[in-house]
Amino acid sequence: MTVVCLTSCGDRHPQPRPRGFFRIDFPEKQYVTVDTLRHYRFETPAYSAVTIDPYAPEEKDWVNVEFPDYKGTVHISYKNVDGNLAKYLEDAHTMITKHIVKATGIRDSVVVNRDKEVYGLVYFLDGDDVASPLQFYLTDSTEHYMRGSLYFNIVPNNDSMQPVINFITDDVRHLISTFEWK
Repeated sequence: MTVVCLTSCGDRHPQPRPRGFFRIDFPEKQYVTVDTLRHYRFETPAYSAVTIDPYAPEEKDWVNVEFPDYKGTVHISYKNVDGNLAKYLEDAHTMITKHIVKATGIRDSVVVNRDKEVYGLVYFLDGDDVASPLQFYLTDSTEHYMRGSLYFNIVPNNDSMQPVINFITDDVRHLISTFEWK
């Protein structure tokens, strides 16, 4: 005699699972000083590379802080202020407003370091399709102006990229906090 026992797991209905993403392991935060530029110095992560901007060879103080493991780059441009600070600030504002179409929100944070004469704004752009989730400018208000923007060399999907964006944002905050004019 053969007995067949049929069991069921109850009244569960299969549910689709949310799409998963790869786990990203981040390196330990370690910083090195970049002091090879004429007008400014700052600290950047040891796992990044600072290179001269290849698309602006005439601009010797334009650099890229590259994060090759994450396909991200902070593009940094520098200009001497010669009575035209208002124009540079307007240009920074214009660059931010170009992202309004894709942004769900823009938050800003004021930078004030009186000891080093570094003043500026950091913009955090929220939204899944925003091309540049972080932009900033720094100035001493009289001689120097520097602008930076974070871009990734991938199609924007900032929802899945958010851990990387947060990780690099911490590095940019460190860059700004250690920034000095020469």
